[in-house]
Amino acid sequence: MATVRRGARATTAAVLAAVLGTALAGCSDTGGRRAEERAAREANAGGRAAVNTPKWTFAMVTHSGDGDTFWDIVQSGAKQAAVKDNIKFLYAHNEEGKEQAQLVQSYIDQKVDGLIVTLAKPDAMKSVVNKARKAGIPVITVNSGAEVSKAFGALTHIGQDETIAGEAVGDELNKRGQKKALCVLHEQGNVGLEQRCDGAAKTFDGKMEKIYVEGTNMPDVQSSIEAKLQSDKGIDTVLTLGAPFADTAAKAADQAGSEAEIDTFDLNAKVAAALQDDKLGFAVDQQPYLQGYEAVDLLWLNRYNADVLGGGKPVLTGPQIITKDDAAELASYTKRGTR
Repeated sequence: MATVRRGARATTAAVLAAVLGTALAGCSDTGGRRAEERAAREANAGGRAAVNTPKWTFAMVTHSGDGDTFWDIVQSGAKQAAVKDNIKFLYAHNEEGKEQAQLVQSYIDQKVDGLIVTLAKPDAMKSVVNKARKAGIPVITVNSGAEVSKAFGALTHIGQDETIAGEAVGDELNKRGQKKALCVLHEQGNVGLEQRCDGAAKTFDGKMEKIYVEGTNMPDVQSSIEAKLQSDKGIDTVLTLGAPFADTAAKAADQAGSEAEIDTFDLNAKVAAALQDDKLGFAVDQQPYLQGYEAVDLLWLNRYNADVLGGGKPVLTGPQIITKDDAAELASYTKRGTR
């Protein structure tokens, strides 16, 4: 595969905020890193809480499929905040909207003290989020569903605006001189993935095509991308919408004899290493650790002090364009599971 061209850094989206006594240092690279290191120390310091509030129970229910490392990072942040805030943290997931809603209902029935949910398939989740609100359980949405979070009655939404993130990708592809991109959607019906592709197509001066694959079947993902690259030699970019798919796309390009640049949403240890080795062009980081950490922290603040962050607007944790120049600095954090 050809050596990728480096692009300029995209502007980092602003994040948040402070917590009582142990303030999170905000959303700059330096502040976020210090916050992560502080939380890691707290979580490893004998599991001692930093507060004396009751042992509340918070549950998170996401649309993740099995084996998605992105959600391991989200959970890492949530668990470390839970230790600090004296919270019992529960987690469940299902990629099907109906089953995800049933999991949320089970936690409502258990009378948890707070809920964190994703709204990748909002139609399936609307009713159960409303039930939680009527039951007096505060809800924070993370990662997906920013555009409907407030209407559904959530306290706030924490994540990146998927359309804005997509637009940042289109701008980056323009800087790199790319002409034709293949956007790989790995989950049918996920509105956030559609927004990423559509946002990229909006700002990209070249041509953007979509391909739908079964994300839980990596051999199928690879063969589908490979076939597309073999049939269309004009594709010079493959854009995957999750870190686990970047390596598969690179293998597909190799098998197809394509020199297409592989770019991806999300960051993990493999992506950081591939960026350093010039096997990937760039990654779009939405800082999933912060999504988990801040969701738990803000639920605690709401229970303790009736605080609400965001003023009715989403609290943004991304996007940040990560290139080879950035990857070395972040590699150690990806290995420990916080980036």
